[in-house]
Amino acid sequence: MTIKNSKHVLNCNVVNNRGNNTMHYDERREEEIDDMVNNPPHYTQHPSGVECINITEHYNFNIGNAIKYLWRSDEKHADAGEDLKKAAWYINREINRRGYK
Repeated sequence: MTIKNSKHVLNCNVVNNRGNNTMHYDERREEEIDDMVNNPPHYTQHPSGVECINITEHYNFNIGNAIKYLWRSDEKHADAGEDLKKAAWYINREINRRGYK
């Protein structure tokens, strides 16, 4: 459940754990939430300071996503393997789409 007023957003989750209801609250200013949507810190952590979207928007979906996963593979996780595998998946999808063998 989300409760919103002019200055704050309150998220409330009810978790049922063996018959006990536990409520978790996350109160953040609306500006903080908007900032995480429009300009999260990991978008500009690349050493170049360039946002990945400024590059990827010039490519098709598969190539753009491959670039995105390569771009931030070392920024989001200690182990980049998952992002590198996702990039390879999109590259292979593009190879198949183009009919290469």
